[in-house]
Amino acid sequence: MTRHGAKRGWYGKMVGAAFGVTVLAAGASVWTAQAGAVGSPSPHAAASAAPGSEVTPVDVTIAHSSDKGENGVNITIDDGPDPVWTPQMLDVLREYGAKATFCMVGTQAQAHPDLVKKVVAAGHRLCDHTVSHDTTMDTKSQAYQSQQMLDAERMITEASGGVRPMYYRAPGGAFTPYSRKLAASRGMRPLGWNVDTKDFERPGADAIVATVERELPNGPTLLFHDAGGDRSQTVDALRRILPRLKEQGRSFGFPVR
Repeated sequence: MTRHGAKRGWYGKMVGAAFGVTVLAAGASVWTAQAGAVGSPSPHAAASAAPGSEVTPVDVTIAHSSDKGENGVNITIDDGPDPVWTPQMLDVLREYGAKATFCMVGTQAQAHPDLVKKVVAAGHRLCDHTVSHDTTMDTKSQAYQSQQMLDAERMITEASGGVRPMYYRAPGGAFTPYSRKLAASRGMRPLGWNVDTKDFERPGADAIVATVERELPNGPTLLFHDAGGDRSQTVDALRRILPRLKEQGRSFGFPVR
C-alpha cells in the first residue's frame, strides 16, 4: 500500500496545536475507558462509541474484495467530509446510482455533522480514518493508536446521529497488528485498497481515469479523496469513470465485512 506522506502537511495545519491538543487531552478518558488495557495484545472495547449500541466483532484481515462478487467495484473516498467537495461527489454518485464508503477524519466529521448525516441518508457507509490522519501510525504506541482510532469512531458516530463506522482505514495504509485487532473488536473491518488513483497529487482527470482503467484488474477497491485540497479533478474523473464501469457490467458494492 502506498504511504501518502505528501498529504500530512494539510492535516497538520487543519488540526494544529489549538485543536489537536484539545482533542488529545479531552479524548484520553474516552479511549482509556473504551480500549481497556492498551498494552494488551488482544484489545477489548469495554464501551461502545454510541451508548446502548451493540458491537459485533469482525474479521481482522484487511478487506479488499467486494460484496458484489467478481463484477463488483468498491468506491472509497477518504479524508472528508469537506463542505465544498463532498456534496459534489454525493451528487455524482447519486446521478449514476453508485454507493461509496466514506473514510472520514474525526475532526472533519465533528466540524461538518450535516455532511456526515447526508452521506448516511444517501445509503453510503462510514469508515474511521483516525482523528488527525497521521500516516506514521504504525510507528506509534498502542495508546496513541487507540486514541486516534477510538476518538475518531466516537466523533463520526456522534456526527452521524448514532450510525457507527463499519470499517477502519489506517492513513497511508499504516496498519499494525494491534490496530487491526482493535478495529475488528469494535466492529470495524480493516479496509485496504487495490487501485490508488493518486488523485491527491492532482495529476489531471485524464490521468485519474487512466489509472483506474489500467489498474482495475488488480482488484475492486478504488481510492479517491474528497478533502485535503482542490478535488475538482476527482469530481470530473468520477463523472467519467462511473458510467464507464456501468457500461462494462460492473456493480457498485461495498467492501466485504
